[in-house]
Amino acid sequence: MLTIYDLKPKFQNLLRPIVQWLADKHIRPNQVTWFALFLSGLLGAFIYFSNGAAWSLLLLPVGLFIRMGLNAIDGMLAREHDMQTKEGAMLNEMTDVIADSFIYLAFVSIPLVEPSLIVLFVIISIFTEMAGIVGQAINNDRRYDGPMGKSDRAFAIGLAGVLIAFELINKEWLLYYLLLAILLSIVTLYNRMKKGTQ
Repeated sequence: MLTIYDLKPKFQNLLRPIVQWLADKHIRPNQVTWFALFLSGLLGAFIYFSNGAAWSLLLLPVGLFIRMGLNAIDGMLAREHDMQTKEGAMLNEMTDVIADSFIYLAFVSIPLVEPSLIVLFVIISIFTEMAGIVGQAINNDRRYDGPMGKSDRAFAIGLAGVLIAFELINKEWLLYYLLLAILLSIVTLYNRMKKGTQ
């Protein structure tokens, strides 16, 4: 099923000059990974402690896009410049889930948002990433199936933030929006579990 993740090769080609520059400066993949986690924590803190002020929500798409770039860069540094380590692989998987949780759970402070739906969305997202990793353990095939993969979740939450910031969505429609995101996440979990065991 088509997801934003399918655009990754083209995105990586755009990032390759930056990756080469970082490699020339002896920047390690884990340094990039830790910086991405720090950025995510900062973004989540801005949203949470401002109760979803418009300025913090408008930072969200920019911050998520930068983080997406950093996530691609650390992997490219590791693979293309002979910097792969077991510690780096573990750090990459763990910080991806932690960083998403920092950002998405911050939405519970927004009056327009139903907190239980955000918590459920995050829990299913964690299960989804776990299913992708277990697929690799079973068949040596990391699963990235959609329709609500990591990049798609970032897009969905970023869009929700913009809609809230500009008051383009009310509480009822935001409820439906989050329910749809949860439903698509459940479909994604099912797809990864099914294809990861074939």
